[in-house]
Amino acid sequence: MTAAPDREALGTLLRHVLELLDGDVAAVYADLDLADYRPRFSPLVRVLLADGPLAIRDLAARVGVTHSAASQTVAQMSRAGLVTLSPGADARQRIVSLTDRADALRPVIEAEWAATTTAMRRLDAELPVPLADELYAVLAALRRRPLRDRIADTGLAPGRATGAPPG
Repeated sequence: MTAAPDREALGTLLRHVLELLDGDVAAVYADLDLADYRPRFSPLVRVLLADGPLAIRDLAARVGVTHSAASQTVAQMSRAGLVTLSPGADARQRIVSLTDRADALRPVIEAEWAATTTAMRRLDAELPVPLADELYAVLAALRRRPLRDRIADTGLAPGRATGAPPG
């Protein structure tokens, strides 16, 4: 196991936690003979199962990710044979639909989701604050005042990376 990142390297720490969580869920998928299925697919699959075919923009909004992130995930899902894409109302819109393969995997995906949810609740019980609660608090604070503004408050002046002397 690798050492934990420095407390000051918060972005690295967040990525490390995500790697551990996603890595273990991916290992569960491999144990279930779904080696080509990724943890990042489940939120999209769950929305598509609930709502039916959606435009990538709408799917991104429902899942809470950027259009770019949803588009990349949809491309991976398409390569794995889980979704198909069809033209939407205008030329720029693409509609995402689950394939028969994805529908056939539904019981396994739902069982894994339930097991992971239970495991996360048990992990939360070991933490001082449930992980999702803390992350939502961070999101709310950053929406009130972005980190960029908070960094600017420290007095860091823009345009100093060139190595040229000031003024």
